[in-house]
Amino acid sequence: MNTAAHPVATGTPAANTRDADGMAVASFLLGLPGLLVLNLVLGPVAIVLALVAISRGTQRRGRALLGFALGVADLLVVLALTIANHGVIWQFS
Repeated sequence: MNTAAHPVATGTPAANTRDADGMAVASFLLGLPGLLVLNLVLGPVAIVLALVAISRGTQRRGRALLGFALGVADLLVVLALTIANHGVIWQFS
């Protein structure tokens, strides 16, 4: 009778890759609408998700890079609109 305890892996390589793939897709899907709405929020989130996905070795590297590029573009849109309007374009009144 074998009573040796079998170690249980908390995260398998397949699950880690799947999580990274999900982050790559999420970065793309958040960066895309960020070009039109909530640029200041969705841009940085897309950038962070893309960088984490790339660091975890995603199989969807192209999608992660596209999400990163869209996140940067989101921030550039905010910057361009702020410069064009000579200041912040939001009004809290």
